[in-house]
Amino acid sequence: MAGCSNPAVAGDNVIVTEPAPQITQVTVTDEATFDEPWAMAFLPGSSDALITEKAGKLKLWRHGSPSRDVAGVPRVSFGGQGGLGDVVPAPDYAASHMIYLSWVESGPKGTSGAVVARGTLELGTPAQPRLTGLTVIWRQAPKVTGKGHFSHRIAFSPDGQFLFIASGERQKFTPAQDLKVNLGKIVRLNLDGTPAPGNPFEGKSDANPQIWSYGHRNVLGLAFDARGQLWDLEHGPMGGDELNLVKPANNYGWPLVSNGDNYDGTPIPRNATRPDLIAPAISWNPVIAPGDFIFYKGDLFQGWKGQAICTGLVSGGLVRVATTATTSGERAEEIERIPLGNRIRELREGPDGALYILEDGAGGRLRKIVPAAAGS
Repeated sequence: MAGCSNPAVAGDNVIVTEPAPQITQVTVTDEATFDEPWAMAFLPGSSDALITEKAGKLKLWRHGSPSRDVAGVPRVSFGGQGGLGDVVPAPDYAASHMIYLSWVESGPKGTSGAVVARGTLELGTPAQPRLTGLTVIWRQAPKVTGKGHFSHRIAFSPDGQFLFIASGERQKFTPAQDLKVNLGKIVRLNLDGTPAPGNPFEGKSDANPQIWSYGHRNVLGLAFDARGQLWDLEHGPMGGDELNLVKPANNYGWPLVSNGDNYDGTPIPRNATRPDLIAPAISWNPVIAPGDFIFYKGDLFQGWKGQAICTGLVSGGLVRVATTATTSGERAEEIERIPLGNRIRELREGPDGALYILEDGAGGRLRKIVPAAAGS
């Protein structure tokens, strides 16, 4: 198996210790530059895209034109991993022009937490697009100190009926196992932010009814595959980044188990020691430090359809992963790595099937990637 330390039988937790070699030759074109970009979303029916910058700007990008600021964006708590986060058009965007936006807000006594809001994107004024009616519909709770592990990724169910939000454990470890709070969880909500009916802990007095799954650390990717299954991509500690198939009521183990160890060097029991907890389909040691991922839907990259394409901050490129259903569960295999020479924060598939990446940090480039033959 490419990139794995040893062959694994179906259902085993696959740990990648050696990167798979590059197979696909690509052509990369620079499109624009942004200041600490974090997320990107193409507007349905358009090649225009919204791009968030962590310090608190939302940009409207169009190929060949200067990016424009979107007015009406809230003030954010910027610093560390905090700031303006994800942006996703509503399932009914074509009719409603509504978008969902996440960011970090300040709380009392130096605390903070992520929020998700929705509002209407008005594009009628060419000079400056605007968000109106922006209303917070969800909050991370409780707000705690620190500036890390907010997660705040957003995904909609394929039928457009439900909103899923990744909520990090805020570097506090134990909240990920506490069912009374929504830290270290993936939550499933109605589109207005209320807990969705049928959630696994609905009606239980000792659990938060928002919760879909728990035992998560810092989820920076959240996406549905072609079969309608939800996956997450999350940071491990010192080792052990992981891709998980997310199912209701499942406990993904953090901080009880991991395929990595704590940053102070203290060991963490491995996933294999706790078969009652859900092991990842694949994990990485050394880490790739993921920024986000997609399941590729297009035809431009032949043979990629249905595969997961992950960004890497530490690995500095893209990691292509195939997922497979087996009799004992889902497994994953790293197919190749495409080096891009910088930390990659975000990835989206364009309407033309090309890949668009955002580099991390100040002066992060928006870059278009196509197969080398298509770009020649």
